[in-house]
Amino acid sequence: MRPCAAAPSRLIGRNRSCEPSAVGLEPLESQPELPQDLPREPILTLPGALTAYVLLLAVIHLRVLLPPETEYWTIEVFGFIPKRYDSTLLAIAFPGGTGAKVWTFVTYSLLHANLSHIGFNVLWLLPFGSALARRFGTIRFFTFMAVTAVAGALAHLITHEHAVAPMIGASASVSGTMAAAIRFAFVKGSFLSFSRGDADAAARVPALSLMRALRNTRVLAFLGVWFGVNIIFGIGSIAIGADGASVAWQAHIGGFFAGLVLFSLFDPVPRAAPDAADASSSDASERG
Repeated sequence: MRPCAAAPSRLIGRNRSCEPSAVGLEPLESQPELPQDLPREPILTLPGALTAYVLLLAVIHLRVLLPPETEYWTIEVFGFIPKRYDSTLLAIAFPGGTGAKVWTFVTYSLLHANLSHIGFNVLWLLPFGSALARRFGTIRFFTFMAVTAVAGALAHLITHEHAVAPMIGASASVSGTMAAAIRFAFVKGSFLSFSRGDADAAARVPALSLMRALRNTRVLAFLGVWFGVNIIFGIGSIAIGADGASVAWQAHIGGFFAGLVLFSLFDPVPRAAPDAADASSSDASERG
């Protein structure tokens, strides 16, 4: 809607009062209306925390410009390698030493194989990560991304105990943001509801409890689709990118589960009453 401004009326006489003039009734003087500031809805703008995270991924990806030997060395030092934690006699010494056994639980999530890999993760991160970054703020958001990365690495370690191939990519953390976001995404006024507000308001609606979320039909449908896609990736051994790197779908599930369960530990928005939080039915009724 464009702001409207009323043009000032022409005065018949010089009398500017509200009393009738000697000639006739004068119209009241109309003061020009100043254009009102319309509410800005930051649909296409990213919150600062998410912008910083995406820029961090982009800057780190410049490592591909390094000589091949140095570039692969960075993957061995900062990528997550399950074999690094093998204590048997067949253990292999990897670059990074003891320190790499600690920091690679997080640093692997900042590395990507190629542009399609990083682009795929950023594409999924934009809608869900944007809402979560607005809700959590910078410190909580970055801590959450690290925690879900650790959960993804643990899931990969359990299922690939002796694997030598490094795991890299932010997919576990991206999966965690998707899981956390659905705790409030379908609530009335949120970003996936039928009656959403602006981006900031949509990110601050009270969330569903975990048990209530797991009884919500839209949440269950989202879970079904998400797990179905990951099962297809796992069973079909679908690869992403020209280099044929396989998808670490177990890490996706680890990050997703952590985001879904641990969301309440990070959420700064007070929980609403049960009858007020789940507004999916009212959303449906408003459509007619």
